Amino acid sequence: MKKRFAARAIALAVTAGLGLALTACGSSGSGGGDVSSANYTGPKVTISFWNGWTGGAAPVLVPKLIDKFNAEHKNIVVKDVPMEWADVARKMPLAVKAGKGPDVAVGHGDDIATYAAQGLVLDAGSIVKALGYKAGDFPEGLLDAGKYNGKQYAVPWSITPLGLYVNKSVLQSAGVDPNSIPTDKTSYLAALDKLKAAGVQGEWVDGYVFTGTFEFESLLWQYGGDLFNKDVSKATFNSDAGVKALTWMTDLIKKGYSPANVAQDGNINALISGKNAFNWNGVWQTTNEPLQKVDWQATAVPQIGDQKAVWSSSTHWMFMNNKGQDKNKTSAAATFVKWMNDNSADWPQTGELPAKNSVRNDPKLVQTYPHLKPFLDELPYAHYEPIAPGITTVEATITVAVNEAITGKKDAKQALDDAAAKADTLLKQNKAKYSG
Repeated sequence: MKKRFAARAIALAVTAGLGLALTACGSSGSGGGDVSSANYTGPKVTISFWNGWTGGAAPVLVPKLIDKFNAEHKNIVVKDVPMEWADVARKMPLAVKAGKGPDVAVGHGDDIATYAAQGLVLDAGSIVKALGYKAGDFPEGLLDAGKYNGKQYAVPWSITPLGLYVNKSVLQSAGVDPNSIPTDKTSYLAALDKLKAAGVQGEWVDGYVFTGTFEFESLLWQYGGDLFNKDVSKATFNSDAGVKALTWMTDLIKKGYSPANVAQDGNINALISGKNAFNWNGVWQTTNEPLQKVDWQATAVPQIGDQKAVWSSSTHWMFMNNKGQDKNKTSAAATFVKWMNDNSADWPQTGELPAKNSVRNDPKLVQTYPHLKPFLDELPYAHYEPIAPGITTVEATITVAVNEAITGKKDAKQALDDAAAKADTLLKQNKAKYSG
């Protein structure tokens, strides 16, 4: 998961260096996107699938899914092309323009608009229709996350919400009932007070994307705020709601509930080693092997603000607009995507939730992966990535603000105001860069 977020910063820096030719003039293609049905019946083709699953997800992706798909489809061979996420994003623009990119790839929710504005992905409206997908087949708003300028460019694949990880042994040793995990501000503070009295700093807050930024964004939405305005032309994360959210986090340090200067991953490592009790972290931690040696439980993040809300990332299938793209390969890729979504029940082994409702809501999923239930329960109020070309560079300003406030370099309001000003500048630059 971390590699994906790191990849975005690297890739955007690289694509910026390629010049505006790839960003300001690209119109997304439509000629290669026609698919008549969910079952490809054309001549035998080999399709290329680019992805960044080189680690623990690889054994699930290839032997359990791609190999099985290939065995069941005599006229389609899927060639898995794994590479680091940074390499996927860096290589994609030039490869597609040269007709050497993948036929299908996976991108994050906040990558799709950038690819679409660059002309790298096909208009997938006809594909979605042919596959029979509707908005109600996925969590609310997730199919629309694949839209840009009114056109559909992607199909949902996975979701990764934040949750609260709890070391039950630490709670019990501090006199907190491990079977009554806090769900709101009052009970959460009460637990933190008991932990503090027992000499335990209950939640370690960090100033990094993992997971300080995700916690801040969850709290921002809980207090009724949002990251940007409706058309993503202005930053709004420095609203009163944003200040409340970040102040909550800095107060945890000031009041002694958290140590200062927590290192990257210091909070989850402290949970595993029994030094803290709570960690706001993503569903991907359910597969953390050292964690399995601990008496732990995952629950929904507590409602600190006025409403329930939680951050979530998402990944989506994209059909690439290669120069001279073969329509048969696009049609075969659509069959592959449909099959993968239908057969994604074991994808949680990788620490991600299947996006397709019928798969995710099957009772067998929770029976097989019981730790997933709280994350599934959060989805009705999950918030996903903002949709705008180049938005990942803008999102980085939020992490800067969180880090500056958490490390005491600036107070919450000043950090957010400064970041919002930088974000607004970047949004204006992106509008000019991608509007050609």
